[in-house]
Amino acid sequence: MQHEPTGRGGATGEEQSRRSSSLSGDPGLGVAARDGGAGAYHDFIHRSYLELMTANQHSVQALNWRRLYLSRAKLKASSRTSALLSGFAMVAMVEVQLDTDYKYPQGLLIAFSACTTVLVAVHLFALMISTCILPHIEAVSNIHNLNSVNESPHERLHCYIEMAWGFSNALGILLFLAEVVLLCWVKFMPLGTGKSEAPTPQPTTGEGTQQGWSAALVSTMIMVPFGLIFIIFALHFYRSLLGHKTDRHRQELEELNQIKFQLDGEDTIVQVV
Repeated sequence: MQHEPTGRGGATGEEQSRRSSSLSGDPGLGVAARDGGAGAYHDFIHRSYLELMTANQHSVQALNWRRLYLSRAKLKASSRTSALLSGFAMVAMVEVQLDTDYKYPQGLLIAFSACTTVLVAVHLFALMISTCILPHIEAVSNIHNLNSVNESPHERLHCYIEMAWGFSNALGILLFLAEVVLLCWVKFMPLGTGKSEAPTPQPTTGEGTQQGWSAALVSTMIMVPFGLIFIIFALHFYRSLLGHKTDRHRQELEELNQIKFQLDGEDTIVQVV
């Protein structure tokens, strides 16, 4: 009996012939290998695309949750500020003691009453908006589920939230500064004057009269620069915040554009292969 010769690794002559044919470059085997590589690359692109879409979906959910928390923080700050400042305004209106023997300027009394009324109305309106919207946002924010953010009304009621924020922290604070100035004039003007003496635009007689006018004038001179600083800071803050949001959106658009170019390049490579 004759045995077929085997290689060192136990391979038969038939196996060696197959190996040699593969090494010699059989066209059928080469095409199959290329087709298998192209299919694997297609699968890789598909998986990368799915991972990218999943990451974008999570990014959108994270952005929605950030907006929800921001709306909740704004409503909480507005409610606290409005309740505090409206309470101070009401106390100032009630506790101020007008001198019945002093003839106040009619414009001063009208300005004081109008400023106090508008101040209380603005803060109560902001407080009402916060009280109505905040419970619905709090109920959703306490649910630990990513998809529950869609049940919150913060996107639909965004204009009301911004209105409450602006009334409480912008218009309301300016009115409160004006209220302090008017209260100083109402409180200090009667000091040092006689019971039947009417005020003049610039009193020149009486040291006591000068004291009342000087005190009110000093309070006005102090409050006016602070009011201007408040306005400048508010404008600068919102401008900086708007610039930050614009830069972030531009950066996100550049990242999306880069991802698009990468996907387009990979599709071209797949078609060539």
